[in-house]
Amino acid sequence: MLNSFYNLRHYFEKHGFYVSSRFADRLGIKAKNVRLFFIYSSFATLGLGFAMYLTIAFYLKLKDLIYTKRSSVFDL
Repeated sequence: MLNSFYNLRHYFEKHGFYVSSRFADRLGIKAKNVRLFFIYSSFATLGLGFAMYLTIAFYLKLKDLIYTKRSSVFDL
């Protein structure tokens, strides 16, 4: 089981890095810069998703505070 995991990992490590290299060759830049771009963009999108989550949570909390269902006039 563990040996097959290492074989699978080795396969993806061997063939996975060619994506960045081939993309960099097409653009005419270094593969290191392409890898750094992917790393930075993954951090940026994670932060954006978390900020969007907090914004929506804050909006829903405000909506619940403002638009509460009142059963009678005396609940004001």
